[in-house]
Amino acid sequence: MAIDKALGTEDNPDIKQMGSAVEVMPDTTREDQIRQAAEILVDQEQVLIDAEITPDIPQLGFNINLAEVLGDDVLASIASDLLSSIKGDKQSRSEWEKTYTDGLKYLGMKFDDARSQPFEGSSGVIHPILAEAVTQFQAQAYKEMLPAKGPVKTEIVGARTVEIENQAERVQEFMNYYIMNVMKEYDPELDQMLFYLPLAGSAFKKVYFDVVLNRAMSKFIPPEDLIVPYEAADISSAERITHVINMSSNEIKKQQLSGFYANVDIGSDGYAEDMSEVEEAIDEIQGISPSYKENRNRTVYEVHTVLDIEGFEDVDATGNPTGLKLPYIVTIEDSSEKVLSIRRNYNEIDPLKNKINYFVQYKFMPGLGFYGLGLSHMIGGLSKASTSILRQLIDAGTLANLPAGFKARGMRIRDEDDPLQPGEFRDIDTTGGSLRENLIPLPIKEPSNVLMQLLGLLVDSGKRFAAIADMNVGDMNAAMPVGTTVALLERGTKVMSAIHKRLHYSQKLEFNLLAKVFGESLPPIYNYAIGTGSNEVKQQDFDDRVDIIPVSDPNIFSQSQRVTLAQELLQMVQSNPQVHGPMGIYEAYRRMYAALGVDNVEALLQPPPDMTPQPVEAGLENAGLLLGQPAQAFPEQNHQAHIDTHRSLFFTDLVKESPQVQALIISHCMQHLQFLAAQLAQEQMPPEMQQRIAEIQSVIQQVSPEEAAAIMQQIKVINEQYSSAIMAQLANDFLQSIGMSGGGDPLVDIRQKELELRDKELDIETQQFESKQNQRAEEKLLDANLQMQRLETQKQIADDKLEVAIDRLKTNTDIKLLELENKIKGIL
Repeated sequence: MAIDKALGTEDNPDIKQMGSAVEVMPDTTREDQIRQAAEILVDQEQVLIDAEITPDIPQLGFNINLAEVLGDDVLASIASDLLSSIKGDKQSRSEWEKTYTDGLKYLGMKFDDARSQPFEGSSGVIHPILAEAVTQFQAQAYKEMLPAKGPVKTEIVGARTVEIENQAERVQEFMNYYIMNVMKEYDPELDQMLFYLPLAGSAFKKVYFDVVLNRAMSKFIPPEDLIVPYEAADISSAERITHVINMSSNEIKKQQLSGFYANVDIGSDGYAEDMSEVEEAIDEIQGISPSYKENRNRTVYEVHTVLDIEGFEDVDATGNPTGLKLPYIVTIEDSSEKVLSIRRNYNEIDPLKNKINYFVQYKFMPGLGFYGLGLSHMIGGLSKASTSILRQLIDAGTLANLPAGFKARGMRIRDEDDPLQPGEFRDIDTTGGSLRENLIPLPIKEPSNVLMQLLGLLVDSGKRFAAIADMNVGDMNAAMPVGTTVALLERGTKVMSAIHKRLHYSQKLEFNLLAKVFGESLPPIYNYAIGTGSNEVKQQDFDDRVDIIPVSDPNIFSQSQRVTLAQELLQMVQSNPQVHGPMGIYEAYRRMYAALGVDNVEALLQPPPDMTPQPVEAGLENAGLLLGQPAQAFPEQNHQAHIDTHRSLFFTDLVKESPQVQALIISHCMQHLQFLAAQLAQEQMPPEMQQRIAEIQSVIQQVSPEEAAAIMQQIKVINEQYSSAIMAQLANDFLQSIGMSGGGDPLVDIRQKELELRDKELDIETQQFESKQNQRAEEKLLDANLQMQRLETQKQIADDKLEVAIDRLKTNTDIKLLELENKIKGIL
């Protein structure tokens, strides 16, 4: 029933309340139910308007399936527009699909034995260069991205406290447990994704909460099943992302019965024959074909897009539509073009209405657009050329081993259709003439050496691009300097290191999405006992204080690289252990064992003893002081008792004859006196000053390290103001007690004696230095004499050789003259 509302005020008597209520019956359409109507009644003397009608309409939940409340014409228009856009998106990536399909063909997983060119039965082998590179990358990346203990580790953002460190440990433990044990699909699908990735250049993960399985999911999406518009640059900025899902009619029906999909008629079962080229290539490699009895024949498009739907528009503060398109997830069945669901894809409390992202893109190499480049794009041409040359070489060998040719028409060979057996000779009827004239073989050559060399060049080029790391690591040797080894390793692993960094970045995004799902969708308590708090802190743990990252190192992508770096580190520490401190050798060996994958390293490698000074009893300190070993005082000791004990030692006859021991005792007692003065100053300090220091200390945890150091310095200055006077009095009393208050300063006398001893040591060192210098001068003089003798000997040898050469030359001259005289005499 409508409610009457008269227009007019007491100041305007011309407008009077008249008439009666009018009953307004709302229409049956959804738009009229949502729209609040008013009916205006007008006659010659009065104006009456009904109040806003508030019919009894059920409130629509934020997460409701809008496909159940929108009209059929609106749904049909949305489906038509989106399907047309998806078709255009597919056509825009046709060249990418062609390159991807060619790469699948040259994996060599299916032998082509039906070739009839250049002759029947010619070789159909495919060179394995592409398959080898893909398999090698997949094996390396799989081990690094999913270690046995779990792929997740945590980092603390901001100040570190015990509470936050416990939180980070709980998050890391839970995520590794959930991924490795609850998410059964994570391991095999990551393995499969890493095989697709180097081929296609891109692979995708979808992270969401599955309401059917009631757990978080991280699903691998093949690159051909995720479609984006041509202008898309990345996942986060793409306004339309289409996930192609193959479902059976029974699965769709299950989702309809659960209420997730709208209960619409999608037609009877049918067989979908329009497979893409990529799907056909994959089925051909696997050696399978779709069955007509298979009911998984429905193609469902899950479209993450932006829409401006009438009745659900974005409105401003005044309630007027802004025209802004809002994020939605629209699910469409392809064959029937029916919309199964439309749901909002933004948080209800988000004032900006930003879309919620569920996808993570992994890239092998960054391409020129949205899709990355894989080995199919980079070395696909080399693989195709290598396959062609390899087939030519095999075919040439086949023709050379089984030659063919021409024979004379009248020539007959018995059983000519059967091949000759080893050691067999058959009868031949010739037409006359020699056998050579009746048989003319084709001019077939042996496999070409040039083609062999060219094949090797192509294969080496492909391996240098795809597997250069293993080649260079094998070229290293133990005698190579550390810097050279690291430089060679870095130069040889630049390509794979960059690829691994991209994988590390994408996996970090995946873990962040997964942590968000854990915090929002999973039960708020841990399902196992934790030792650092209550089980109810789970939902609070997944906040911004802890950053979740992959456990893999983005700079190291193989165990051989990790072992090499650890070995070089160990060599550097061993070359100069003093620089690296007492823990240097232990830490270097621990990292070496960790790089080798050795478990329970602590049982094998014992840490060095703790060399941190510890408080010692006064009697043991006295024993060390007598041996000339300095002692260390600590704040928590009984300082007065220690001072009395050391004073007793000071008066012994042995110590009186040793100024060095006296200096050690006095120095150690001064340490105790300083700590004692600080304690007395703390007790005598006014309460208001103690309160001020406590207030200053309370803010140390909340400031930066530099500010904390400044605060500590301020507290130290305040304490020194009160303890300095007390220290002076305590020191004077102590010196008087040991008889050193009058006359000269005993410390000065002790220092003078130490300087005299030091002078004697310097004299001895000077004499030793002069002796060594004289010895070196004599050695240099001896070396000079030997060098002169050596030069004289060499000169004498050279002179002797010269004389022999001159004598030989004279002898040869005399012989020639004699021969010439004999010849002249013979002529005459």
